[in-house]
Amino acid sequence: MNRTHDRYDLLYELYDRFDTRTLRAYQTFVDVFPPVDSRVALDHWQDAESALSESKAEIRESFDRGEPLATIAAHASRDEAFTALDLCERHGRPVSAFVLDVDETLRSAGSTDNEIPRETLGFLTEFHEAGVPIVICTGQTLENVKGFLIQGLGSEIFHSGDLSVVYEAGTGAFTPGHGPETKQLLYEELDETIQNIFYRLRSDVLSEAPEEIRRGCHLQGNEFNVTLKPNFEIGSADATHVIDRALVHQLRLLGRAASEACDASEDDATAWARAFYADADPEIRTVLEAEGELPDRSADEVPDDLRDLFERIDVAYYEGDAAEIGSRELNKVVGVEAAFDVLGLDDPFALVMGDSKSDLRVMEWVAENDMGIAAAPEHASIDVLDHVIRTDELVYDQGDAAEILRIVYALNQIARLD
Repeated sequence: MNRTHDRYDLLYELYDRFDTRTLRAYQTFVDVFPPVDSRVALDHWQDAESALSESKAEIRESFDRGEPLATIAAHASRDEAFTALDLCERHGRPVSAFVLDVDETLRSAGSTDNEIPRETLGFLTEFHEAGVPIVICTGQTLENVKGFLIQGLGSEIFHSGDLSVVYEAGTGAFTPGHGPETKQLLYEELDETIQNIFYRLRSDVLSEAPEEIRRGCHLQGNEFNVTLKPNFEIGSADATHVIDRALVHQLRLLGRAASEACDASEDDATAWARAFYADADPEIRTVLEAEGELPDRSADEVPDDLRDLFERIDVAYYEGDAAEIGSRELNKVVGVEAAFDVLGLDDPFALVMGDSKSDLRVMEWVAENDMGIAAAPEHASIDVLDHVIRTDELVYDQGDAAEILRIVYALNQIARLD
């Protein structure tokens, strides 16, 4: 019998013979609801732990390779386990690192009160204890991320040396416990011209904004990227309107900064900026058309010096959420590479989870280099979902990132069956 059939038959027998649904319920209860001071609650928890131990012992004793099978049964459903087997057969490697976006990926304001669910945190803790490094890869500021990670995962894990934070979509990487390499300011490696443009944009973006934008937006506290966020509920009609206006405003400021760097007229540089970025992003084109700000110019005719500059600067639009200017030379891929280097990961096979265009770059990078797999929530951007469906089809329901972690947990246990 070949290895594929052997592992398939083992999983089939496991889920056919044993009440794995009840076993998983016991495991979830024990993991998510630790003992508390209540005598009744403590008795209930101890009963569940005892039943869990007995059930797992029965599985261990029923198979030659019972330990990983008992662990799989306690954490993954039948469908999740067979999905894990398919991944194992396709890639032939366990997951050895995580690259995880946070907002709308690990947590979702729509269904989890904007907190990472306890089951998800529990799995991340288990993977950490098993020696799997975690790279949190986010567009948020470092201080924001540090706060909720320490609260959710605990200070010990955060400062363990096996966790890294790539923040502001790749402008910096923070890996506690690594001496002078703990904080890497990746934007300091850019040339002076690009750095000066960003410092100018940050200085002017609110001070020179129309009153509507000054009142309706705030400048996110980034170290480098220039990000305007709405002062309204994200996704609302008011938020969408003010972010659309903020995008137009940012492109005007970028055109002015580009005119100074390239010795062009401000009006020309602004028009070319709008033409260039409208051609690069259909969503930006739609906004400029709706605002009456799309110039009658072809992106193919952008002067070479301006084109060279624009190709190094990224303008990102997130409907009703943010308008951002960043460096194309600094992105999540660059940040993840820096984090992997500090963590000492020479040959990682990573699970990448995310929902946005910036996450897609990391997904494509690991796919091109056979370095991992990708997963996304069902509400991710169309391009992200297209990539995930074309590769391993790991799409999960809103707020249920734990489903993917259960699959990966089973994948890593299946790899032990060899």
